[in-house]
Amino acid sequence: MKEELSGIYVCSICGVENETLVDPSAGVRQTYVEDCAVCCRPQVLTILIDEASGFVAVQAEFEG
Repeated sequence: MKEELSGIYVCSICGVENETLVDPSAGVRQTYVEDCAVCCRPQVLTILIDEASGFVAVQAEFEG
């Protein structure tokens, strides 16, 4: 079973917190697009994973 991590980001359009699942096997730095669960606007997520602690940092920007 592969390990999944999660991270929280704030939508850059509506300001609501969202949770995203992160696959650590994709690397410690990832970028992908995910729609906000509330306003459905696309967000470019930049993910940074601290391998030692498992902490996931997520930054969101509007894909516009």
